[in-house]
Amino acid sequence: MASAYLATGPGPEPPPPDAGEPHGRTGSAAGPGRSAGQPRGAVRGRPAGEPADRPVALITGASSGIGAAVAARFAADDKRAWRLLLHGRDRQRLGLLAARTHGSAVPADLTDPAAVQRLSHAVLEDADHVDVLVASAGVGWSGPFVAMPHKAIDEVLSVDFAALVHLVRAVLPRMVERGSGQLVLIGSIAGAVGVRDEAVYSAAKSALGVFADSLRYELRGTGVHVCLVVPGIVDTPFFARRGTPRPTKVRAVSPAQVADEVWRAVTSGRRRQEIFIPRWLRLPARLYGATPGLFRRLAGRFG
Repeated sequence: MASAYLATGPGPEPPPPDAGEPHGRTGSAAGPGRSAGQPRGAVRGRPAGEPADRPVALITGASSGIGAAVAARFAADDKRAWRLLLHGRDRQRLGLLAARTHGSAVPADLTDPAAVQRLSHAVLEDADHVDVLVASAGVGWSGPFVAMPHKAIDEVLSVDFAALVHLVRAVLPRMVERGSGQLVLIGSIAGAVGVRDEAVYSAAKSALGVFADSLRYELRGTGVHVCLVVPGIVDTPFFARRGTPRPTKVRAVSPAQVADEVWRAVTSGRRRQEIFIPRWLRLPARLYGATPGLFRRLAGRFG
C-alpha cells in the first residue's frame, strides 16, 4: 500500500535558485529563527549534540491564537522533547514564540503559492521529515458575499485550504515512507453546518473536512493518521482581524483548550478522526447531516 501510494504523482518541484526566503508582512530581512548569514528560506538547523530521534512537529499559524497555544503545549511535553518548526507570517511574534519554546521560526505568507513551496522545501531540507503536522493557520472574512472583495476571497481560499493541501502534499510522502505520521487539521463548525455572512470561509473549512475524509481512505494501512479538529468560537484575534467582533451568544473556548485536545490527539494513542470543541457541537453537526432541511429551518429562524 505504501509503495503504491508513493508512486502516484510527482513530488514538489524544487524552488528556483533566486526564489528568496519565505516572507511575511512584517519583520527584518533575516527574520527570527535564523541569522542574516543563513541560507535564504532555511529554518534553524538542529543544534550540536541534539538527539537525532526527537519527534518533529510542524505547526502552522503559530504567530498567535490556536497555533501559538499548540506550540506552547507541545513545548511543555518534557517526555517527548518535541522539535518544533513554527510557521507564521508575523515575524516578531513568531520569533518571540520560537525563543520561548526553543523552536525554529519558519516565516511564510500562505497567500503566496511560491512562499508555500519555499516553506515546504525549507522544512524538509532542515528536518528531513515531519512526524506531526498541525495545520492551524487561518483567516476569515465576515459580511454579505456580494460585498466580499476578490482579494479577500482569494486570501481565505488560499490560506484556509489551498496552502494546507500543498503543505500536506509536501510532507506526506516521507510519512508514508516511514510508516508513521499524524496530520492534525484545524477546521471549524462553520465548515460542518455553514454560517451566515461567512460563505467563503465556511466553504473552505467544509472542503477541508472532505479532504480529511478522502485522505483517510487513501492512507489506510500506511501508518499515517488524519484527525480533523472542529472548534466552535475560539477566543483569539481571528475575529478582530476579519473586521467583526466575535459572537457573544455562545461562550468561546480558549486557545489552550483547543491545544490540549490537539496534544491529546497526538500523544494519547487513541486515533480519533474528529474532535469537536466543545463536545456538544457534535449534535448540531449530526443534526445537519441527518436532517439538513430541519436544521436549515431552525437556523433561519434562530440564527
